[in-house]
Amino acid sequence: MSCIISSSSSLVSSELLPIRSARSTSSDKVTSLSWVSSFPSFNLSINLFTHHPTPTLNKGCFIQAAWTRRSRGELANRPSRKSWKQRTDMYMRPFLLNVFFSKRFIHAKVMHRATSKVISVATTNSKDLRNSLPSLTDHNACIVIGKLIAERSKDADVYALSFEPRKDERIEGKLGIVLDTIKENGILFV
Repeated sequence: MSCIISSSSSLVSSELLPIRSARSTSSDKVTSLSWVSSFPSFNLSINLFTHHPTPTLNKGCFIQAAWTRRSRGELANRPSRKSWKQRTDMYMRPFLLNVFFSKRFIHAKVMHRATSKVISVATTNSKDLRNSLPSLTDHNACIVIGKLIAERSKDADVYALSFEPRKDERIEGKLGIVLDTIKENGILFV
């Protein structure tokens, strides 16, 4: 591509684009001088090649314009990539409740998902509960753990929790008692 620049002729004539003077008079006469005439004039001519190379098709490429939607083939190629919900869920529901039942004790904690900071913890293995409760795994222990988690979460200004049960875990029995006690003490589950 070549470009020829010459300053001999003007692209825009000042007579074709009359502009009024800055100071308006009662007659509002049109002046021949304008701001266009203060710029140098260039005559541009562009020579284009008429020979266009034939585009080669990329056999491995299907559609490159669809960036917003994942195809099933892409899902099969990259199964470890998380979906939008999986990537944003930790910010939409930041506080996660984790309850663990061992043969001897009950452990519960509230954790911030994005930073992994523990907000509140309650366990029947603590010194004050271990000596005061007759059994560390019965229904009364579940109620005590639920009340402690609710109180400690409120003290940390956390009023909404999310709970994700493990695979094949049902919300019944001791786990149901802990969750119901937390709800009764003013904590919402989202």
